[in-house]
Amino acid sequence: MAVVQPESIAAVDAAIRARSCVLNFCAEWCEPCAHMNLVFSELAAEHAALSFLQIDADRFPELCERFELDAVPAFLFFHAGELADKLLGADAAALSLKAKSHGLTASLQSVGAPPSAAAPASGPAALEERLKALTHSAPVMVFMKGSPDAPRCGFSRMICEILAEEKVQFGHFDILSDAEVRQGLKTFSNWPTYPQLYANGKLVGGLDIVKELKEEGELLDSLPAVAHPLENRLKALTNSAPVMVFMKGSPVAPRCGFSRQICEILTELKVQFGHFDILSDADVRQGLKTYSNWPTYPQLYANGKLVGGLDIVKELKEEGELLDSLPAASVIVS
Repeated sequence: MAVVQPESIAAVDAAIRARSCVLNFCAEWCEPCAHMNLVFSELAAEHAALSFLQIDADRFPELCERFELDAVPAFLFFHAGELADKLLGADAAALSLKAKSHGLTASLQSVGAPPSAAAPASGPAALEERLKALTHSAPVMVFMKGSPDAPRCGFSRMICEILAEEKVQFGHFDILSDAEVRQGLKTFSNWPTYPQLYANGKLVGGLDIVKELKEEGELLDSLPAVAHPLENRLKALTNSAPVMVFMKGSPVAPRCGFSRQICEILTELKVQFGHFDILSDADVRQGLKTYSNWPTYPQLYANGKLVGGLDIVKELKEEGELLDSLPAASVIVS
């Protein structure tokens, strides 16, 4: 299905009411949007059960205000006219995962199934097949009471908060919506309570197990890498050029004095470097602090390894050691 670029707010509202859809809020001036628009078009061709609408945020500020969006790109998923999910930032892996999950939901709704359920089963064998399909319907699945946006018990709320804190992308199933699944999954998994967390169709455990894994720093290791794409994305970004600067703004238009200074130092030493504007992506801005264990910006990386911030770079320059800390291929020989 082709991406639609609606001409009016009325057209957007009509599309939301008509069928399950995903809205892509973007802007021409935002560099990450260009890449995400291509990803969005590819996903539109893969998931016919969803309508894909691309919306120029500058043209429709009223919609941005309605959905409380203050940055682009942003992706909103709707079912039955209601906002069901939201993804902020240029995260292609997360968008792909959510499109797959919501595409499945839309397909099931189109044949009259409950929003998160497969077609009704008939008999124990059919129920087992259905439960197997449900537990595999996303790389990480939570069977809970309610939804992440509206949990209907404290335990379900807590497990969603833990996964959100760890930046884990996950699908969910409301066990209160289907008595057959609610009872059958207890036998299927040999686990008597909810919520239940699954990774690639295998039971990880309930809330106590998840809390224990988090406290021991082992939760992400228990889940498929695709489910926590931020860490993978940060690794890719820090390795996207031999020398990378994470800064506010760009080298030609820095948006803070520290970012301007680090660019001037590298330019003076004829160092070629890539850059990423951390103001364009809140996930990267916050996540990189934890990833690198460095609390401020700018940050300089060489071959994916943190060199340091502006103070470290200035110190290395004064001691004549900065170029020795960088890949030789990044230095322009005149």
